[in-house]
Amino acid sequence: MVLYFEKFHKNSDNQYEVSFPDLEPYAATYGDTLEEAIHSAHDSLTGYLLTEEDFHEEVPTPTDDPEKFKLKEPNFLVPVQVDLQLEREKEENKLVKKTLTIPSFFKHPGKRSWIKFLALLSEAIKTKFRHLIPSHLSNLVCKKPVGSTLTGF
Repeated sequence: MVLYFEKFHKNSDNQYEVSFPDLEPYAATYGDTLEEAIHSAHDSLTGYLLTEEDFHEEVPTPTDDPEKFKLKEPNFLVPVQVDLQLEREKEENKLVKKTLTIPSFFKHPGKRSWIKFLALLSEAIKTKFRHLIPSHLSNLVCKKPVGSTLTGF
């Protein structure tokens, strides 16, 4: 778990610009609202740290005292914590789309039986490779993809 400080500045377009004093000029983002900016800042920081980790780059140690940053009004600091291990696990657990081809004689009995081919295939893969799935991720591995239909063809 790492903690960095985000520096917020409201620009002339009423957007919130966000930078990370410890990581300038490498990580920055913005949002039209404070809520958007906070969300974008977390994504920006996470993406930057994971990318640096991927390329075995050294990341500056976060400053632990916000008083060390000299801010001009109306800028302000917000601390943000990132659990890199959890974020890495989320990144590695993304679903990938694969096209499934089955013998045509399975299509009609499958539809009549309301077989959910994607769910069936996911369960079979999960069972086959159960030994490779960390226990704390096992309930996530066969989650339903957004916008998918699990019924027949």
